[in-house]
Amino acid sequence: MGANGMLGSDLVKHLGGSYEIVGTGKKDLDITDKKATIETINSLSPSIVINSAAYTDVDGCESDRERAFMVNRNGAGNIAMGCREINAKLIHISTDYIFDGKKNKPYVEDDEPCPLNIYGLSKLEGEKEIRKVLPLNGYLIVRTSWLFGKNGENFVSTILKLSGEKDELKVVNDQVGSPTYTVDLSEAIERLMNNNATGIVNVTNSGECSWYNYAVEILRLSGNERIRVLPIKTEESRRSAPRPAYSVLNNGRYRLITGHSIRHWGDAVKEYIKTINN
Repeated sequence: MGANGMLGSDLVKHLGGSYEIVGTGKKDLDITDKKATIETINSLSPSIVINSAAYTDVDGCESDRERAFMVNRNGAGNIAMGCREINAKLIHISTDYIFDGKKNKPYVEDDEPCPLNIYGLSKLEGEKEIRKVLPLNGYLIVRTSWLFGKNGENFVSTILKLSGEKDELKVVNDQVGSPTYTVDLSEAIERLMNNNATGIVNVTNSGECSWYNYAVEILRLSGNERIRVLPIKTEESRRSAPRPAYSVLNNGRYRLITGHSIRHWGDAVKEYIKTINN
């Protein structure tokens, strides 16, 4: 589900060498349609369903609450019900925004969620629907953060675009998280699949930064250091949805399950920039 999205397209590409993949996108299936979703899963009869479909416009979710919950909560529940009927395992992508950012150290899977915005709340409700419908061995919820990749709009592509249009950028410096490359996330998901992981697992690139630090590094790696970047506070950005000040996820459980550490976000950004420039 969500096969044509930024993460979904990389998942299809990465897993295609090891698994028989059938990808569905928005045009193929509306996951908010319960009957159609269950029937589609039944007809395809997969052993694993990966749901990377979501309404991810954080500010848009504030103004269109109904759509946020229809896609992120109801859609996840519909997919879970389809999986239950054929005893398929569900791998579902969730978010760091289920937390309020007040912990000030990386969140582990057992920390109590407390979302600040509708996007985070709707994603948390989606997790709850899955856990209500499926047994523990029937699902894997992968929480991740700050995605960037070749097949969709993201912070890196936005900064690179603006760098060709402006001499000065203002970027928030009081929100900290872990940028995550969809290529690395896809590889990590395959490792979890190969280890039959269940429950909830955090998966991000290693390291942390503010959006300001992130922007400065993007410009440095792309050779655009002539552009002036000014750090600003969240309230100056005038975004409609509140964001957590600190939403770094602890990858310890992932490392324990797979024996693998994911590379630093800066190395991933460097590779991504090379990829889009070729």
